[in-house]
Amino acid sequence: KEWILRDEDLSICIAELNMKAGKKALDGCDDKTAYSYLGTALSLLPKDHWESHYDLSLRVYFLMASATNSNDEAELMLQKIFDKARCLDDQLPSYLLLNEILLSQGNPKGAYDACASVLRQLGEPIPNSFTPEAASSMLAETLSMYEEVYNDEWINKKLEDEKIRTIAKIYNTFVIACFLCKSRHILVYHMCRAVQLSLQNGTCQYTPLALIHFAGYAMKDEQPASICRIAKNAMSMLKIKRFDVADQYPLFYLNYYGRVAWRFESLQVCTDKLRRAFEAALSLGHVDIAFYCSIHVIKNSIFSGASLRSILKEIDYYLHLLKTYKIETARTFLLIFRETVSLLIDNGQATSIEATPFVGDLNDPGNKLRESTFFHKAVQCLWVGHTERCRYYSEKCMPILGPLAQFTTYMSKFYHALNSLDLIRKKNSTKGKEVARVAIPAIRDAAASSDWNFTNKLRLLEAEQQSLRQTHRKAVPLYE
Repeated sequence: KEWILRDEDLSICIAELNMKAGKKALDGCDDKTAYSYLGTALSLLPKDHWESHYDLSLRVYFLMASATNSNDEAELMLQKIFDKARCLDDQLPSYLLLNEILLSQGNPKGAYDACASVLRQLGEPIPNSFTPEAASSMLAETLSMYEEVYNDEWINKKLEDEKIRTIAKIYNTFVIACFLCKSRHILVYHMCRAVQLSLQNGTCQYTPLALIHFAGYAMKDEQPASICRIAKNAMSMLKIKRFDVADQYPLFYLNYYGRVAWRFESLQVCTDKLRRAFEAALSLGHVDIAFYCSIHVIKNSIFSGASLRSILKEIDYYLHLLKTYKIETARTFLLIFRETVSLLIDNGQATSIEATPFVGDLNDPGNKLRESTFFHKAVQCLWVGHTERCRYYSEKCMPILGPLAQFTTYMSKFYHALNSLDLIRKKNSTKGKEVARVAIPAIRDAAASSDWNFTNKLRLLEAEQQSLRQTHRKAVPLYE
């Protein structure tokens, strides 16, 4: 090695070969081999490599950050790029990788702040707060603009401005961080802003995902027809040849089948698509996307009535993989699901494990794990017959679910109503009657657009209601 270093031209040539070999290994998801090649490449660079071989240094440091299994080492590599890079364009891939790392560490605020910093440098206004009234107004404005602009001419209008394309790309990448640490009103602002950029300037490869985000995160539940139409239009845009979106398919599937498609597809279809997205994301090295897909796979499997032991086996498979990939947010959600499934199987007697989810302070309004924790506690209590406890957790859960958890909101109403009907049977609860009176029309509305997923639940609630009224002739066909 010493004699190679004496000849700078030779050492740079060998460094470039190792860098190319490392990238090829990284593309094949062989991180260990990639890290070895890239470490060799880095060791062959001269001391003044940032000045004398800037482009090569930039590539080697970024690929090293991508290949290492240590988040701390990756952050050090990225920080070196932030310090040495000559312009924001050269820093941008590193900011996006940092966003993934911070999310995997369970630090969505850090991920949001990193992306927001880049957007501000690009001249984008990033509000610290956004009122409900402003969010509603911006949502209506964006919908109106979409209805006016969306046609073949707009779809074929290419977004030429490279700066706007960069902004659109960043908006698409930090939606999960925004979802996890900011209010819905801030999220609506960012999603609307991303869509408006394309509506005003033309389409690019980031436009379809912006539209799916808009339909899944920003739009209100009372707009199901518009949500479905916008999401389906966005998916149809993926066929446009000039959009190079092959490596984005897992992200499309995560948002489309995880947040929107339950309105018009069966949960079984959504689950199958999300499993495929998990495998594709993992093979492409998009580990965070893969495990967010896994969360939706398990959630849908539970709600669709899949075999509990099969679900438990699948959860344990994901948890085993997470020992390597260490996506803390995904691990916490999967452990919450596992507690519920284990209790449903055998009350946790033979299927429980030592690991438990760390859910933080459940009295903190900013804790995004409160919704899932309270919801699953309610389901667990319903299953073991603790009706009063179920009502307690349902009443804790319902006010905080909000429009970002639309499917879970329907399921919470269903379980709360089912439990309330049981309370009426046991205690003639007046409050329980009101819960059922409100929930049944809501489930009926859901069944109108999603027959496969909700009609059976609606029939069960109606049958229980008729049974309480002693109108058994009406109850029997509903049960059947």
